[in-house]
Amino acid sequence: MVIGIMGAMPEEVSQLCTRLSGVTVEEYAGVSYHRGCLAGRQVVVCCAGMGKANAASTTQVLITRYGAGQIIFSGVAGNMTSKIGIGDVVIGRTVLYHDADMDMLSQSAPYLEEYPGDPALIAAAEAACAAAGVKAITGRIATGDRFVGDTETKKKIEAACHPDCVEMEGAAVSQIAARNGVPCVILRAMSDNADEDGYEVLVVRDFDIKEYVATATKIVAAMIERL
Repeated sequence: MVIGIMGAMPEEVSQLCTRLSGVTVEEYAGVSYHRGCLAGRQVVVCCAGMGKANAASTTQVLITRYGAGQIIFSGVAGNMTSKIGIGDVVIGRTVLYHDADMDMLSQSAPYLEEYPGDPALIAAAEAACAAAGVKAITGRIATGDRFVGDTETKKKIEAACHPDCVEMEGAAVSQIAARNGVPCVILRAMSDNADEDGYEVLVVRDFDIKEYVATATKIVAAMIERL
């Protein structure tokens, strides 16, 4: 089985790409797909780009063109809970949109208002986090097309859907995976607290996220060994 591994930014997949053996790279529809072997498994690693449309289209390409039978999305997110801190991880038991009318979206396949993570992939992620000594919770991830970097917006999202973290791609990946019947899990390492300080650090100062991406990369590599 081919495992598709995605990120939204080049930094989120570059460390994984260096771990692949027997790599070939194909450019398709504006995305570079790195095919190779990781821990004895065939994988395709790619940077989808930020936002829901990029995430959805790239997920479909991974499934249709490259035959991905499992999807792992790994990246960073804004923390929305006191249960964890910066550098810790949320594994998506449930992924949902915070900026969409789900009564309307759920009228078409996969006919869901929230998207569950695959139990086997969740278990592999939990075991990988524990083995790596990374603090993690399995919880609720909210997706929207705007970067959350102010307290007012954060409070509105908390009131609407009570997520453990907020990001820009996970629900779109999960929706398309579910539509195709492909197991999927979303992993997020906390890079900020989804507030004014987070905006200042990540956007204004063009923050280097490699420290937090290293956490997610270590977990994904350990997951692959368990699948």
